[in-house]
Amino acid sequence: MKHQTARGALYHNNGDGTFTDVTAKAGVGDPRNSTGAAFGDYDNDGFVDLMVTNYADFRFDNLPAFGKLPTCTFRGLDVQCGPRGLKGAGDSLYHNNGDGTFTEVSKSAGVDDPNGYFGLGVTWVDFNNTGRSDIFVANDATPNYLYKNEGKGKFTELGLESGTAVSQDGTEQASMGVAIGDYLHEGRPSIYITNFENEYNTLYRNNGDWQFDDVSYKSGEGLPSMPLVKWGNAFFDVDNDGWLDLIFVSGHVYPQVAALPSGAGYRQHGMLQLNQGNGTFCNASDQAGPALMQPRTSRGLAVGDLFNDGQLDVVVEDLDGAPMILRNHGAAGRHWISLELAGTKSNRLAIGARIKLSAGGITQSDQIRSGGSYLSQSDLRVHFGLGAATKIDSVEIRWPSGTTDVIKNLEADKFYSVLEGKGLVPFEQIRPTAPSH
Repeated sequence: MKHQTARGALYHNNGDGTFTDVTAKAGVGDPRNSTGAAFGDYDNDGFVDLMVTNYADFRFDNLPAFGKLPTCTFRGLDVQCGPRGLKGAGDSLYHNNGDGTFTEVSKSAGVDDPNGYFGLGVTWVDFNNTGRSDIFVANDATPNYLYKNEGKGKFTELGLESGTAVSQDGTEQASMGVAIGDYLHEGRPSIYITNFENEYNTLYRNNGDWQFDDVSYKSGEGLPSMPLVKWGNAFFDVDNDGWLDLIFVSGHVYPQVAALPSGAGYRQHGMLQLNQGNGTFCNASDQAGPALMQPRTSRGLAVGDLFNDGQLDVVVEDLDGAPMILRNHGAAGRHWISLELAGTKSNRLAIGARIKLSAGGITQSDQIRSGGSYLSQSDLRVHFGLGAATKIDSVEIRWPSGTTDVIKNLEADKFYSVLEGKGLVPFEQIRPTAPSH
């Protein structure tokens, strides 16, 4: 029997509720074991490029048997092998040619993963406010990658130098999901990573100048996460108080652990941690309602205001069950604002745009990002909780093209649409209409 190789797929939105498979035409059909994908315009030419992370180089018709190798056991149980003991796969960067096709440039750009690490979560982030999108890759059982965008199509890998490759004690972690957020209002995006059982979730505080500190235990994030196998995650302001909170979902990879008398089991609960406004988080999972505490085998997590009521909701995807929607009922007396951006010189979705908002004596920042979490994509609209503030003093948008728009004196509790170079516009001007037939 001939072995069939799976490939990544790109579907073109026809605008009428249908899609066309354009993978071959676009040239993005990576044949390897792809696990993460994110769009980002790394050269700011107005066309989004595509970063794809790959996991292990193996064949489904030639997998090592359960328990065959020392790396194929877990707590005395024979389990499926990997990732340690398997050969890793490289990553791919596809440059958008602007005509519906892409060119694979990972090696020349310096992001091809020559070490063959086990890539999972990936996202684009401007870490140092340079106006160029950098790349962060969460690698399973191997060091993480932080790729600094040097311009002119080149990246430098700074994982170890920046302090984000390994934990504070120098240990490689089984990193899966990756979330980005300015949780301290310092104007710099920090990194939040989910990890395997008996490995704490890692919170890397961005100190600027490409230096990060592992503040997982100091922040109160690390210890509560230890017993679980964590996956999709997010920074999001669940209570609209103006401070980014943390959420993740869990589920083991080995069904066999259900037979063990101790441990968190195969199906596991998620966790919500509230930002205390002083660099620490408290575990508020038991206050979030029974749904988050249900034992599940969850993997993906995405955030968005699904009901357009000013509250950020959560969508969870499970490995062997139906998806779950966690509706946010909000907190009384808290205000918010939502911004939907569209580029003109910049890419249409404004991916890579940086937003700074001032309200109620507090300045918050965020970026529009593709990718992140695990196998998920959150809402591209930018949401800010405002606490008691009822007016926004200013919103500054720095577009990928290098231009800046400033909007002042906005009312809270409203949705706004912003067109690059034009400021506030009706939503109809930034949302394409379906073609007529």
